[in-house]
Amino acid sequence: MKNDRIKITNTELLSDNWYHLRKITYEYQKKDGSWETHQRETYDRGNGATILLYNTKKRTIILTRQFRLPTYVNGNENGMMIEACAGLLDEHEPEDCIRKETEEETGYKVSKVRKIMEAYMSPGSVTEILYFFVAEYDDSMKISEGGGLDEEQENIEVLEYSFEEACTLMQTGVIRDAKTIMLLQYAQIHQLI
Repeated sequence: MKNDRIKITNTELLSDNWYHLRKITYEYQKKDGSWETHQRETYDRGNGATILLYNTKKRTIILTRQFRLPTYVNGNENGMMIEACAGLLDEHEPEDCIRKETEEETGYKVSKVRKIMEAYMSPGSVTEILYFFVAEYDDSMKISEGGGLDEEQENIEVLEYSFEEACTLMQTGVIRDAKTIMLLQYAQIHQLI
């Protein structure tokens, strides 16, 4: 971190209950040269990876559905979200992580994944960088029912949609997950399917 206009003066750990919530005090140099003090909270949950599995012959994609508490407490009536498969990197490289998550969540074992981008998903408060991947799948790659890991309390439903239906669900607001919308739009722009 080498920005001469930023001087971090204090970092206070507010919570390490699930991940790390910190309050950071820093000095910020404005365009006119004067300095002002800012305080912001940052939530560090680690970086993650996400993937869109697509089948060009069937013109289908694989998504998941699961309960997401933050959406439930913020107006999502049943708390269920339709999403692209994703997971935190923990100590893994992004490519290794997304292969592992794909197998755990969807039951498909993919070997060839292609990174298409990376993005900060909520840069005003969350430190996470999300690595985006795409991969082709076919029925021969299905090795289990998926659904996530019991020890992680994952109750994931695996969904196979036609690409057109998924795009309609996005356009009508049924799919409201940002990473999934980004992947679907990427597939549309680059005519993957």
